Amino acid sequence: MTTIRTARLITDALAPANLVVAILLVIGWHSTRDLTGLAWGLLAALFCGGIPFAIIMFGVRRGSWTDKHVRIREQRAVPLLATMASVLTGIALMTAFDAPREVFALVVAMLAGLAMTILVTLWWKVSIHSAVAGGVVVVLVLAYGTWMAWLLLGVAVIGWSRVALRDHTPAQTVAGAILGGLAAAVVFDLLR
Repeated sequence: MTTIRTARLITDALAPANLVVAILLVIGWHSTRDLTGLAWGLLAALFCGGIPFAIIMFGVRRGSWTDKHVRIREQRAVPLLATMASVLTGIALMTAFDAPREVFALVVAMLAGLAMTILVTLWWKVSIHSAVAGGVVVVLVLAYGTWMAWLLLGVAVIGWSRVALRDHTPAQTVAGAILGGLAAAVVFDLLR
């Protein structure tokens, strides 16, 4: 397998929507240790991963964006703002129906990371893949302990894939990982 094919496989398999859905299901289960928490994780995954991905794919099919990773910085405003609206809707539902604290904290942390990413994207193309991956690892460390820190290797692999595909510079992947990790470290830890 060539380097580019490997990088593309990593980029697609560990895309932000996939990581968002996975971490919401994991934390949903962790929050209650039963199917109720998992159901809340699934609901949150719909608003934080499923709907945003559907919006992006709709935009790609219409020709509004070049691809599902929205590689062109100038094309990112609409999908990022649509994602923010979807996440806010999810937060409203979780508040109204008293979602488990950990799931709520995670979604608010995702919103904070998204807001920081939007601000940076106004002038620089930060890696959203790395931001989500960095946030996921920090959440897992906070929820399950420091033994999960080995997953930082996965953040590095994702960063490598984004650079290998020439979608980002090394600085953009590092900045993304720091942004995502910081949002998770502060917001998730504070609210859970």
